Amino acid sequence: MSVEEGDRHATEIEPVPSRSRRHEGADELEKYVRNSGIEQSLIELVKTRASQINGCAYCIYMHTRDARARGETEERLYLLDARHESPLYTECERAALAWTEAVTLVSQTG
Repeated sequence: MSVEEGDRHATEIEPVPSRSRRHEGADELEKYVRNSGIEQSLIELVKTRASQINGCAYCIYMHTRDARARGETEERLYLLDARHESPLYTECERAALAWTEAVTLVSQTG
């Protein structure tokens, strides 16, 4: 294949969408959740738990940092994975975190 043919094929391939287009859905969901009345502290706990399940070190770091900045305690962050055994979480928080696990693990649990 000549360079000209390669160039022609390269221009036919749609370029990778910009960050704004790739993350448009996630950004809209973020806006909706932030304006929903759900406590910001619970939102950060949910994000942290999803990041733990996904095994993303960067995301865990980022979301625990954000949670601390919003006043979350170290103790509650440490016990997040064992929240069902801890009296430090409300029923509402436990329900939101159980839902987070179900949604995050849906590909494994069906």
